[in-house]
Amino acid sequence: MGWDPAEEHPEIAELLAAWALDAVMSGDAERIRAHVEDCADCAEELGRLREAVHRLDGPPAAPAKGARRGADKVGRGRLMAAARAARTGHDAPAAHAAPYAAAVASLEALLRELDGTPARWGTPVVHDWDVQGTVAHLIAADEPLAERLGMLPVTRAEAGGTGDAAPWEVRWAARTEEVVAYEHTRPPTETAEAWWTQAHGLLDLPEARAEEPASLPTALMGKRLPVADHYVIRAFETWIHTRDIGRALGLTVPSPPPVHLQRLVALAVRIVDLALGDGTRPVLLGVEGAAGGDWVLGPAAEPVAAELVLDAVDLCLLVGGRLTPQEVSRGQAGDAAAAQHVLATAASLAWL
Repeated sequence: MGWDPAEEHPEIAELLAAWALDAVMSGDAERIRAHVEDCADCAEELGRLREAVHRLDGPPAAPAKGARRGADKVGRGRLMAAARAARTGHDAPAAHAAPYAAAVASLEALLRELDGTPARWGTPVVHDWDVQGTVAHLIAADEPLAERLGMLPVTRAEAGGTGDAAPWEVRWAARTEEVVAYEHTRPPTETAEAWWTQAHGLLDLPEARAEEPASLPTALMGKRLPVADHYVIRAFETWIHTRDIGRALGLTVPSPPPVHLQRLVALAVRIVDLALGDGTRPVLLGVEGAAGGDWVLGPAAEPVAAELVLDAVDLCLLVGGRLTPQEVSRGQAGDAAAAQHVLATAASLAWL
C-alpha cells in the first residue's frame, strides 16, 4: 500500500509548529519533510512559522514608545505552546479559567467578521475608542495579570511617567492610553495578533490549567483576590468589551453560558458585598436564572431590611457600567434606600 500525503495531513499540520522549533523526534522530522514537499498548504504554513521563529530569535530592536515589553517572549511562548500541544495534547483550562477562554474565543470569532473590511476597525465603540482601540485596551487590561504571573516584565510603575505611589486607577488609565496610542500606529490585524498572543499566553500558564497555583491571593487593580478570581475578572471584562464591539458593529454577542455566568455573578456579588462597607442595612439579593442564587449582602447578624431581585446578565452589566441603577430591571421590596444603596454601590465598581 503506497503512502498517501492526504491521509497524514491532519497529523502533520499539528506537528509543524514543533518542527519549526526543532522540537520533534528525528523520525517525525523525516515524515514532515516528505509531506511538505507534496503539500503546498503545509509548506506555506511552515514558512510562516519559521519566519516567526526567526523574528523572535533575532536581535531585539529598540522598542517604540508604548510598545509592550516582553512581546517577543509571549510570541515565542505561543509557538512553544503549539509545539507542546502537538506532542502531548492540550489540557483544557481549569474551571476558573474556562470563562476567560470562552470570552477570548468569542472575541476572536467577532474580529474574524472584520476580515476584508478594514474600515470597520475604525467604528466608534466606547470611551472614545474605536474597535482597534477597544482591543488595544484589552491588551493593557490583561497586562497586570500577565506581569504578576511572570509572563511579562513588571513595568506598571513606569506607565505614563507615574510611580508606584500613584493610585492604581491612575496607572491603569495611563497605561491604557499609552497602549491605545501605540496600537493605532500599527495595522489593526497586528493589534488583534498582539491581544490574541497575550490572551492565549495567559491561558497556557499553570495558573490557568490547575486549581492549586491559582489559589494564591494577589493584589491587582485594587483588589486582593486569588489568582483564580483574577481570571474570572479577565473573562468579565473581555465579554463586556466583546459585547461593546458587537453592538457597535450591529452584531449579536451571546451572553456567557450559565456555567460561566454563574462564576461572574458569584464574584460580582462578593465584590459588591465587600464594597458596601459598615453601616449597611442587610439586603437579600436574588439573582434569577440558571446562573442565579440568593445572597444576603451586609451584616448577616441583622434582620434583612429589603429584598432585591435582578437578572444575572443585568447584574453583570450594572457592575460593568453598562446599565445604571435607574435602567436596570428589578424586583424590590422593603427599605427602598437600602436596596438603592446596593444598586449604587454595584454601579460604582465599574472601571470598564
